[in-house]
Amino acid sequence: MKKILNPNRKLWSDILKRPTQTVENIEDTVNEIFNDVQRRRDKAISKYTELFDGVSLNVTEVTSEELEEASKFISNDLKNAIQTAKSNIERFHAVQKTDRISVQTSKGIECWQEKRPIQKVGLYIPGGTAPLFSTVLMLAVPAQIAGCKDIVLCSPPNNKGSIANEILYAAQLCGVTKIIKVGGIQAIAGLTFGTETIPQVYKIFGPGNQFVTVAKQLATKYGVAIDMPAGPSELLIVADDSAKANYVASDLLSQAEHGADSQVILVSTSKELIASVEIEIQQQLKELPRLDMAQKAIENSKLIYVETDDIALEMINEYAPEHFIICSKNEDFYIDNIENAGSVFIGNYTPESAGDYASGTNHTLPTNGFSKAYSGVNLDSFTKSITFQKISKEGIINIGKTIEIMAEAEGLQAHKNAVSLRLIDLEL
Repeated sequence: MKKILNPNRKLWSDILKRPTQTVENIEDTVNEIFNDVQRRRDKAISKYTELFDGVSLNVTEVTSEELEEASKFISNDLKNAIQTAKSNIERFHAVQKTDRISVQTSKGIECWQEKRPIQKVGLYIPGGTAPLFSTVLMLAVPAQIAGCKDIVLCSPPNNKGSIANEILYAAQLCGVTKIIKVGGIQAIAGLTFGTETIPQVYKIFGPGNQFVTVAKQLATKYGVAIDMPAGPSELLIVADDSAKANYVASDLLSQAEHGADSQVILVSTSKELIASVEIEIQQQLKELPRLDMAQKAIENSKLIYVETDDIALEMINEYAPEHFIICSKNEDFYIDNIENAGSVFIGNYTPESAGDYASGTNHTLPTNGFSKAYSGVNLDSFTKSITFQKISKEGIINIGKTIEIMAEAEGLQAHKNAVSLRLIDLEL
């Protein structure tokens, strides 16, 4: 990890840069695949599955027999763990439900708002080096609570043409209605346009690599909504002498092992802690099965010393981390003043892993600085708000003149007439 002491503010943007390719480097590939899927549908899907995943599939939809078989290969301990995590995620997301809100804005005018589920949603679950069955829980549980009718899951097959048993088990447990063996850009394109086997959806959810992230952004050009741009994982920890160096190092490595393009950062007001964390990282790194991947991510990562909590906070808000861990004597200062973060973890005994798996909060979060404007996935992500209004005779009389004056001022005579005709009738 690169060690940086008291960086000049003018250099912050360079220091905090993510190790990602620019959109320009990726967009041509994404556009080419989207155009191909739009034209040739399943034929194009098969072509890219064979090209990128190394397998040719005659049938891409997971069968009920495959789901049944997958369950047999999950240990009871893991089944219990998944059930516990599911229960906590359900509990946290269920309390996010809101009732209809209603108000009489003026006499005779009632306005209200109700939430309705998005009927068709697509869930993208990364496979590859780490099949993220935990992400199935994070997306399918709130989709089920919201009442989404069609929940379509796409995940890349392995070279034997299968999806991880854990993903299949979690999907069945959470009410996913269709599972398709397809990943990458082609999966997002399939969900965007619809093919013979992949249903078109109204909104796409889920994390992925940089190609998947750009593909999701391109999907919005074709009228499909997305949860957020969620790319390679990232973590920022703020810590002082009250933190435990081995805990901090383990948290940094927990995100570094996600992939070579992940990034982890420690911001600290203690040079001693930084030195201890640096040693701990090297020691713990040797024990990791995914050492090569974590090592590459660590090379993109930073240990930054600053003199005060105020400077640290300013830098953190500028970076806008996906995950933010606070291990500081002044934790209330950071809790009260953090403005840009996807999810916050507080204290020495709150590892980021808890949020990834089982505490109950959602781990599908905005990356690459998007937490300045985007929220992580929550129950509202799977619903839309519809407003209603009902105006009585008394109500239109009370508000009619206001509407007429405003419509005339904007030069919209038909708008004015729609009110005037009613007022004339009521005068008779």
